[in-house]
Amino acid sequence: MRRPTGVPQKIPAEHTKFSTGPQAAKPGILSQGIFLRSASPPSNALKSPGLSMPQRRYRVLEVATHPVQYASANFREMARHPRIDLSIAYCSLRGAEAAHDPEFGRTVQWDVPLLDGYPWVQVPNRGDGGESFWGLCNPGLWKLIRDGNFDAIIGLTSYRRASFWITYLAARSRGIPFIFGTDASTIEPRESRPWKLFLKRRAWPLLFRLATQVLVVSTAGREMMQSLGVPPDRIALLHNTVDNAWWLSASDAADRSAVRTSWGIDPTDPDERIIVFCAKLQPWKRPLDLLHAFAKTALPKTSLIIAGEGPLRAQMESEAAVLGVAHRVRFLGFVNQSQLPAIYAASDLMVLPSEYEPFAMVVNEAMLCGCPVAVSDRVGAAKDLVAPVAPDFIFPHDNVTVLADTLRRIFSDPARLRSLRSAVRTRMETWSPRENVAGALAAIDRSHAAKRKFPGTPLVANSTDHAESIASHQTSE
Repeated sequence: MRRPTGVPQKIPAEHTKFSTGPQAAKPGILSQGIFLRSASPPSNALKSPGLSMPQRRYRVLEVATHPVQYASANFREMARHPRIDLSIAYCSLRGAEAAHDPEFGRTVQWDVPLLDGYPWVQVPNRGDGGESFWGLCNPGLWKLIRDGNFDAIIGLTSYRRASFWITYLAARSRGIPFIFGTDASTIEPRESRPWKLFLKRRAWPLLFRLATQVLVVSTAGREMMQSLGVPPDRIALLHNTVDNAWWLSASDAADRSAVRTSWGIDPTDPDERIIVFCAKLQPWKRPLDLLHAFAKTALPKTSLIIAGEGPLRAQMESEAAVLGVAHRVRFLGFVNQSQLPAIYAASDLMVLPSEYEPFAMVVNEAMLCGCPVAVSDRVGAAKDLVAPVAPDFIFPHDNVTVLADTLRRIFSDPARLRSLRSAVRTRMETWSPRENVAGALAAIDRSHAAKRKFPGTPLVANSTDHAESIASHQTSE
């Protein structure tokens, strides 16, 4: 049995009243080569305080492409919930195991625990692991779902992968609620191609009719779904979250002065300001817009820190020299998770000028570390996280002049910028894994309420025509 390098296998202790973590189980083969890591005992119902009727405990399977540092915190929170008996089925272990990331241009293995604190299984992938439809093909999902006696299946894989359709068909064949959605905040595709938008406008309403409940991760995503004709009572908001407690603790432990000194910035000078960009250096992230706006502002005693790697790095380094700001711009390259809290804590403002950004978890990260954030109007997190704290920190995308003016205005009021360090943390108190799990549980409750109300009605679309139509177009996305 493979054990991911550097990933703890410790199982959380069992609570005296109900399971707050997976019980230890002997590793073994579940079915068709599925490796059992841990398992939780089933439970039928729990008494809810203040209610005379017991609340049902659900056996839930979430199917995910691979371990992601953001999702792990939500899985741990869900595994502790008294009403959820959780299992995660991974289609691959990319991220937990070292693998080449083409966008970073290097081998990446996250240096924070991704697989501990919740029960999970690895379903063997018969695909090649690429980005094509057949790149993720996990036929073992069929037997796992059909034999697992689950109350709900939550799909976290893309509909552009074969494994999504295996999951859908297996859930449908057993009459199990199939809950899935998207992290998108707009139907506009990343590449501005009219034919893609045309296909999505027609395919997406059919696609999401297959979901018992449609999951979205932002207010903008919910509005998008309603514009596609999805009824509000079939839309569930799952707050897109990170491990809040870890980020708060790690940033509190960071030495702001030491980090600034390592960047060649005098930590004793209160007039020194630091702007940070934290993302892959990809065209749609628009890092060059920030570089040009930074040069245009000519703000005194201000440095730009670029935390990220990608295909635009060489061009950015060259243009920084041409613009005469190379001495005030520092490129950190790829930065792993454990190092990021100190970078945010040492910075005064994070800027994300993306033209396409479904949500942007870096906004969560920065705000938890007490770093105010300025984002473009194309960033999914803008409405939910930035606007409640500083709506004037949201600027129109693809406009260097306006971005430069925004930077000047922000730094013209240093007292306000300092006060926002605590305000952004306060905003994150109600945008955490706790709210994410509450949203998922509400979606499951509504799925089963609909089943009780209309016992003869299938929980997913009646006809497979929708599935066949969407699957035939998925490679066009």
